[in-house]
Amino acid sequence: MSRLRTRPTRDDTRDKLFEAAARVFEEQGIGGASIEIIAAAAGFSRGAFYSNFTSKDELIIAMLENHVEQSILRLHDLLAKHKSLPDFIDALKTMDRSQQDPLGRSPLLHMEMILFVARAEKRRPELAKRLRARRKLIADIVETAAKNSGKDPVLDPAWWGAIVLAMEDGFRLHRLIDPETTPSDSFLRAIGDLERAIGAASA
Repeated sequence: MSRLRTRPTRDDTRDKLFEAAARVFEEQGIGGASIEIIAAAAGFSRGAFYSNFTSKDELIIAMLENHVEQSILRLHDLLAKHKSLPDFIDALKTMDRSQQDPLGRSPLLHMEMILFVARAEKRRPELAKRLRARRKLIADIVETAAKNSGKDPVLDPAWWGAIVLAMEDGFRLHRLIDPETTPSDSFLRAIGDLERAIGAASA
Protein backbone atom coordinates (compact mmCIF):
# COMPACT_ATOMS: atom_id res chain seq x y z
CA MET A 1 0.00 0.00 0.00
CA SER A 2 1.41 3.37 -0.97
CA ARG A 3 1.68 5.98 1.72
CA LEU A 4 -0.25 9.18 1.22
CA ARG A 5 1.86 12.32 1.34
CA THR A 6 0.22 15.36 2.82
CA ARG A 7 1.31 18.71 1.44
CA PRO A 8 1.63 21.63 3.83
CA THR A 9 -1.28 24.05 3.76
CA ARG A 10 -0.83 27.66 2.71
CA ASP A 11 -1.03 28.73 6.37
CA ASP A 12 1.65 26.18 7.34
CA THR A 13 3.92 27.45 4.57
CA ARG A 14 3.44 31.07 5.60
CA ASP A 15 4.10 30.25 9.28
CA LYS A 16 7.35 28.49 8.35
CA LEU A 17 8.39 31.43 6.21
CA PHE A 18 7.61 33.82 9.09
CA GLU A 19 9.74 31.77 11.49
CA ALA A 20 12.60 31.43 9.00
CA ALA A 21 12.52 35.12 8.08
CA ALA A 22 12.69 36.13 11.75
CA ARG A 23 15.78 33.95 12.25
CA VAL A 24 17.47 35.25 9.10
CA PHE A 25 16.64 38.89 9.88
CA GLU A 26 18.12 38.54 13.36
CA GLU A 27 21.28 36.87 12.03
CA GLN A 28 21.92 38.88 8.86
CA GLY A 29 19.85 42.04 9.20
CA ILE A 30 16.69 42.86 7.27
CA GLY A 31 18.43 44.67 4.43
CA GLY A 32 20.94 41.92 3.79
CA ALA A 33 18.52 38.99 3.91
CA SER A 34 17.65 37.68 0.45
CA ILE A 35 14.50 35.86 -0.58
CA GLU A 36 16.59 32.83 -1.52
CA ILE A 37 18.14 32.63 1.97
CA ILE A 38 14.76 33.01 3.68
CA ALA A 39 13.16 30.34 1.50
CA ALA A 40 16.07 27.94 2.07
CA ALA A 41 15.96 28.52 5.84
CA ALA A 42 12.27 27.53 5.76
CA GLY A 43 13.03 24.42 3.69
CA PHE A 44 11.33 25.74 0.56
CA SER A 45 12.28 26.73 -2.95
CA ARG A 46 12.27 30.30 -4.25
CA GLY A 47 9.11 29.38 -6.16
CA ALA A 48 7.35 28.42 -2.93
CA PHE A 49 8.19 31.86 -1.55
CA TYR A 50 6.75 33.62 -4.59
CA SER A 51 3.60 31.53 -4.45
CA ASN A 52 2.90 33.23 -1.10
CA PHE A 53 4.52 36.66 -1.36
CA THR A 54 5.49 38.90 -4.27
CA SER A 55 8.45 40.48 -2.45
CA LYS A 56 10.36 40.71 0.81
CA ASP A 57 8.44 43.89 1.62
CA GLU A 58 5.14 42.01 1.30
CA LEU A 59 6.49 39.28 3.60
CA ILE A 60 7.42 41.87 6.23
CA ILE A 61 4.00 43.55 6.05
CA ALA A 62 2.35 40.12 6.41
CA MET A 63 4.52 39.34 9.45
CA LEU A 64 3.54 42.62 11.09
CA GLU A 65 -0.13 41.96 10.31
CA ASN A 66 0.11 38.44 11.71
CA HIS A 67 1.74 39.81 14.87
CA VAL A 68 -1.16 42.23 15.41
CA GLU A 69 -3.74 39.48 14.81
CA GLN A 70 -1.99 37.09 17.19
CA SER A 71 -1.63 39.83 19.82
CA ILE A 72 -5.33 40.66 19.66
CA LEU A 73 -6.35 37.02 20.13
CA ARG A 74 -3.81 36.36 22.88
CA LEU A 75 -4.46 39.51 24.92
CA HIS A 76 -8.25 39.31 24.71
CA ASP A 77 -8.02 35.72 25.89
CA LEU A 78 -5.76 36.81 28.75
CA LEU A 79 -8.15 39.61 29.72
CA ALA A 80 -11.05 37.13 29.84
CA LYS A 81 -9.12 35.21 32.51
CA HIS A 82 -7.71 38.23 34.40
CA LYS A 83 -10.42 40.87 34.48
CA SER A 84 -8.84 43.61 36.61
CA LEU A 85 -6.04 45.72 35.16
CA PRO A 86 -3.50 44.90 37.94
CA ASP A 87 -4.15 41.15 37.52
CA PHE A 88 -3.91 41.52 33.74
CA ILE A 89 -0.54 43.30 34.01
CA ASP A 90 0.76 40.62 36.39
CA ALA A 91 -0.34 37.94 33.90
CA LEU A 92 1.49 39.76 31.10
CA LYS A 93 4.69 39.71 33.16
CA THR A 94 4.59 35.93 33.51
CA MET A 95 3.35 35.13 29.98
CA ASP A 96 5.40 32.49 28.18
CA ARG A 97 6.99 34.25 25.21
CA SER A 98 8.00 30.92 23.65
CA GLN A 99 4.34 30.39 22.72
CA GLN A 100 4.09 33.68 20.83
CA ASP A 101 4.60 34.54 17.18
CA PRO A 102 8.17 35.41 16.04
CA LEU A 103 7.75 39.16 16.57
CA GLY A 104 6.13 38.62 19.97
CA ARG A 105 9.18 36.63 21.04
CA SER A 106 11.57 39.28 19.73
CA PRO A 107 10.31 42.81 20.46
CA LEU A 108 13.52 44.38 19.15
CA LEU A 109 13.12 42.63 15.80
CA HIS A 110 9.55 43.92 15.75
CA MET A 111 10.84 47.46 16.23
CA GLU A 112 13.50 47.02 13.54
CA MET A 113 10.88 45.82 11.07
CA ILE A 114 8.64 48.80 11.84
CA LEU A 115 11.54 51.17 11.18
CA PHE A 116 12.42 49.30 7.97
CA VAL A 117 8.87 49.76 6.68
CA ALA A 118 8.63 53.37 7.86
CA ARG A 119 11.71 54.39 5.85
CA ALA A 120 9.76 54.10 2.60
CA GLU A 121 6.89 56.58 2.36
CA LYS A 122 4.87 54.33 0.04
CA ARG A 123 4.82 51.61 2.69
CA ARG A 124 3.61 53.86 5.53
CA PRO A 125 -0.16 53.52 4.89
CA GLU A 126 0.14 49.76 5.47
CA LEU A 127 2.13 50.41 8.63
CA ALA A 128 -0.44 52.95 9.80
CA LYS A 129 -3.17 50.29 9.62
CA ARG A 130 -1.20 48.08 12.04
CA LEU A 131 -0.51 51.06 14.31
CA ARG A 132 -4.22 51.87 14.54
CA ALA A 133 -5.05 48.21 15.19
CA ARG A 134 -2.50 48.06 18.03
CA ARG A 135 -3.87 51.29 19.54
CA LYS A 136 -7.42 49.94 19.33
CA LEU A 137 -6.33 46.72 21.04
CA ILE A 138 -4.98 48.67 24.02
CA ALA A 139 -8.06 50.91 24.08
CA ASP A 140 -10.30 47.82 24.16
CA ILE A 141 -8.29 46.36 27.05
CA VAL A 142 -8.50 49.61 29.03
CA GLU A 143 -12.24 49.94 28.39
CA THR A 144 -12.97 46.29 29.26
CA ALA A 145 -10.82 46.41 32.41
CA ALA A 146 -12.62 49.59 33.52
CA LYS A 147 -16.03 47.97 32.99
CA ASN A 148 -14.94 44.87 34.90
CA SER A 149 -13.90 47.05 37.84
CA GLY A 150 -17.10 49.10 37.71
CA LYS A 151 -15.19 52.32 37.07
CA ASP A 152 -15.10 54.76 34.19
CA PRO A 153 -11.68 55.20 32.52
CA VAL A 154 -9.86 58.28 33.79
CA LEU A 155 -8.77 59.07 30.22
CA ASP A 156 -10.43 58.43 26.88
CA PRO A 157 -9.59 54.78 25.97
CA ALA A 158 -8.39 55.78 22.48
CA TRP A 159 -5.97 58.31 24.00
CA TRP A 160 -4.88 55.66 26.52
CA GLY A 161 -4.10 53.42 23.57
CA ALA A 162 -1.89 56.06 21.96
CA ILE A 163 -0.04 56.79 25.23
CA VAL A 164 0.58 53.16 26.13
CA LEU A 165 1.70 52.18 22.63
CA ALA A 166 4.12 55.12 22.49
CA MET A 167 5.54 54.02 25.85
CA GLU A 168 5.91 50.43 24.66
CA ASP A 169 7.76 51.39 21.48
CA GLY A 170 9.84 53.91 23.42
CA PHE A 171 11.01 51.34 25.95
CA ARG A 172 11.86 48.93 23.14
CA LEU A 173 14.06 51.59 21.56
CA HIS A 174 15.65 52.45 24.91
CA ARG A 175 16.41 48.79 25.55
CA LEU A 176 18.02 48.52 22.13
CA ILE A 177 20.24 51.52 22.88
CA ASP A 178 20.94 51.00 26.60
CA PRO A 179 19.92 47.55 27.87
CA GLU A 180 21.93 47.97 31.09
CA THR A 181 19.57 50.64 32.43
CA THR A 182 16.43 49.43 30.62
CA PRO A 183 15.35 46.04 32.03
CA SER A 184 13.23 43.78 29.84
CA ASP A 185 10.19 44.41 32.07
CA SER A 186 10.53 48.22 32.00
CA PHE A 187 7.37 48.78 29.97
CA LEU A 188 5.14 46.62 32.19
CA ARG A 189 6.63 48.15 35.33
CA ALA A 190 5.86 51.61 33.94
CA ILE A 191 2.27 50.61 33.12
CA GLY A 192 1.79 49.29 36.66
CA ASP A 193 3.23 52.50 38.14
CA LEU A 194 1.04 54.63 35.87
CA GLU A 195 -2.09 52.64 36.72
CA ARG A 196 -1.40 52.99 40.47
CA ALA A 197 -0.62 56.70 40.18
CA ILE A 198 -3.83 57.43 38.27
CA GLY A 199 -5.82 55.27 40.67
CA ALA A 200 -4.39 57.18 43.64
CA ALA A 201 -5.03 60.54 41.98
CA SER A 202 -8.64 59.70 41.20
CA ALA A 203 -9.42 58.23 44.66
